[in-house]
Amino acid sequence: MAEQRENPAFKADQYRITALAAGPAAASGKPLIVALHGGTYTARYFDVAGGPEGSFLDVAAGNGYSVVAFDRPGYGGSSPLEPDANTFGRHAELLGSAIGQAVDRYGAGGVFLVGHSIGGMIALMIAACEPGWPLIGVSATGVGAVIPRGGAAEALGSLPRDETVDLPGAQRNRIMFGPVSTYSAEALSQARGSYAPAPVRELIQAPAWPREQLPQVAPRVRVPVHNALAEFDALWAGGPENVARFAEMFTSAPFVDASVARRTGHCIDHHTLGIALHLRQLAFVKECAMWAEQGAAGRET
Repeated sequence: MAEQRENPAFKADQYRITALAAGPAAASGKPLIVALHGGTYTARYFDVAGGPEGSFLDVAAGNGYSVVAFDRPGYGGSSPLEPDANTFGRHAELLGSAIGQAVDRYGAGGVFLVGHSIGGMIALMIAACEPGWPLIGVSATGVGAVIPRGGAAEALGSLPRDETVDLPGAQRNRIMFGPVSTYSAEALSQARGSYAPAPVRELIQAPAWPREQLPQVAPRVRVPVHNALAEFDALWAGGPENVARFAEMFTSAPFVDASVARRTGHCIDHHTLGIALHLRQLAFVKECAMWAEQGAAGRET
């Protein structure tokens, strides 16, 4: 059921930013969905089908949305950054510029950000900066409030800082997936096409982000926030109490919808119940669109 794909490219400063796009090529009246992948994946993360319903790109495009999944700097066809410049803040700046160009290209009246893992951190940083294009909401999945000390995330961040690492298959499966009953062999095989080496500097920044960045970022986000953390996430401290802790930090957001994604591992989208996440995200997009429309009309009741 795969929808037709495009491979647009954009320029931010002197850097090339590539993307994978699906859905209507012309303005549809619906918000443009922009997706940002996490570490060790390309934009094709969002084109892996966890079940027969298809990938996130399939489901969103099938519901009439234009979706642009960007390759973050250093991934896919996007230009790499110099090691000292390879920060999440710089990613947010460059991707924010590329998203503005995508808004013009697709004639979008609003933008909804979807970010997974490191991509979710960067999506929240973009939202906190109040970009010059019309942001209506953000979904950050595979992101929480607490990284366990001495856990898998910190182990990945202990590698030599200027190297690039490609995770061995068995290690990746343990980190990114839940129990074998939660995903299919087909999804696991398809996911391999989205794998990519990651700069260790990203993996160093990620475990520190909830302590050093989230407390400053969260209160500055002034659009609705959706969050999902996997039941079997190997990188984050999960459970309802930590999901609630994350949600409570967004004190300026009009509303927050945060929950545990049941029967999934860190890469929620690639599990059999990834479709449940996708449908919740699209429902949240509709809620955000109505919120934005009411704001333009003076919050009529």
